[in-house]
Amino acid sequence: MDDNLKTLIQRWDGLGLVCRFDHPTQTWVFICLHDNTLGPCTGGTRMKVYSEPGEGLLDAMRLAEGMTSKWAAIDVAAGGGKAVLAVAKPLEGEERRGLLLRYGKLVQSLGGGFRTGEDMGTGTDDMQVIAEEADYIHGFHPEDGSKVDPSPFTARAVFVGIRNAVSEVLEGASLNGRKVLIQGVGSVGASLGKYLKEAGAELIVSDIDEPRCQRVADLLDATVVPNNEVFSTACDVYAPCAVGATLNHETIPQLQCRIVAGSANNQLEEPADADRLLARNIVYVPDYIINAGGALSFSLLDKGLSDRQALLEQMDVIGDSVAEILREAGAKGESPIVAAQNRVDRALAKARDNS
Repeated sequence: MDDNLKTLIQRWDGLGLVCRFDHPTQTWVFICLHDNTLGPCTGGTRMKVYSEPGEGLLDAMRLAEGMTSKWAAIDVAAGGGKAVLAVAKPLEGEERRGLLLRYGKLVQSLGGGFRTGEDMGTGTDDMQVIAEEADYIHGFHPEDGSKVDPSPFTARAVFVGIRNAVSEVLEGASLNGRKVLIQGVGSVGASLGKYLKEAGAELIVSDIDEPRCQRVADLLDATVVPNNEVFSTACDVYAPCAVGATLNHETIPQLQCRIVAGSANNQLEEPADADRLLARNIVYVPDYIINAGGALSFSLLDKGLSDRQALLEQMDVIGDSVAEILREAGAKGESPIVAAQNRVDRALAKARDNS
């Protein structure tokens, strides 16, 4: 076994790990099961090219732990899990389909111990392929059986979270005239931009896909900033909506914002980054709180709620959670990460006491 993989596994305190190498596509498959206190380990399946397998495993581990916190924070009976398909190259056509079918058989073999849905690099079409072999794919419409795209619900939750964060932190409750920088304008970032534009915010956007970024900017009347100027651009809210770990010892000193609130997972590169933000008087809205809209929508779909507008309205509870966490953190003079973790710990402790 690769020394890096061995070291990561030795250090991880999760429930378990399923590892498989898919020879036809040279893909490392990692399913990380972090905690099942609240229910079956549940989290998305990410497909991405990594420089080495260990990076994919580390991503899966961090994301699985984040899902434990996410489910606990929104009071859903599910545990933390995540899967990463660390592909050697982008896959299309029958090659991609073959990998997904084989992966589906692996998920099915776990007997419900892991449930999954979309994540970065996978979409609704991919989930339909996996569902040909696995029963444990969530996010299907309870009436017509179609696969539901979670991104609109994630975007809605991030929007209400930003709105409530601005109300708590800045003078005046309105988003009108507030500058919001969205880093990453994929399906979630672009939808978030539409909500913010309707609320009167001034938008700044950035994305590694420059043509896509310009298209979205044109639609939103937004200003485009180069990727290397994101952190030094003045704004009221920095909304990371692409990859994680954008907040670290190098970027935090550059930030020219008052609030960080976006949909990306694992925005902090290390725990100490929360203290770095606090020291700079930048309010960080914990990612697993504000980006929980997709997860919440899937749990509601599983319960039979099918009306799209009703599902969108349910995202307001995440905005309420953001406000409560920021108030608790502000009153104690501590990072919102601490208040969010307190909420998670209370939910897990209650479940253990009742077991």
